[in-house]
Amino acid sequence: MSDSLPLGPVFSKALGYAAHLHGAHVRKGSGVPYVSHLLSVCALVLEDGGRETEAVAALLHDAAEDHGGARRVEEIRREFGDEVATIVEHLSDSLAEDSRAKAPWRERKEQYLARLATVDDVAVLRVSCADKLHNARSILADLDEAGAATWERFNAPPEEQLWYYGELARILGAKHPGPLSRHLARAVEDIAAHAATPRP
Repeated sequence: MSDSLPLGPVFSKALGYAAHLHGAHVRKGSGVPYVSHLLSVCALVLEDGGRETEAVAALLHDAAEDHGGARRVEEIRREFGDEVATIVEHLSDSLAEDSRAKAPWRERKEQYLARLATVDDVAVLRVSCADKLHNARSILADLDEAGAATWERFNAPPEEQLWYYGELARILGAKHPGPLSRHLARAVEDIAAHAATPRP
């Protein structure tokens, strides 16, 4: 796919594709349309200097993990090209066709971290960092609003979440230094501080 235009018809196509896949879904516990996350990640990628290809991958980064696994990756490859498919594949912590057949949470996260630590592709690192930054900011906002009840929405307890986000901040800080990873590290520190001093 071409990157000659900042945002061209391929981007518009990806917007429609993402809305079709995720339009009926909401963020855990909040009722906020899930597409808001995809748009936020895309905005962070563009603000970090990402190309159209990376913006498209940001819109589609959860498509395979949540909707069809490896078969979805191949469809994305046909529709949006090899680079977008590669980014989406790297950002998926499961490629099981049935999302209910995913491996246990800790196993998936350990594998994701191990894979991320070997990546040198700036596009993969940028989209991953934007994704995790928006997730971390969402957790922090939910903690401010709902307190410790926020953790009940997740598949792992707070100490496991803090471990995971701490490792993400460490790896991405080394592999993709810059504003995105600095903001991620700051958000993770704020989450840890919030968890250590729960609201009465």
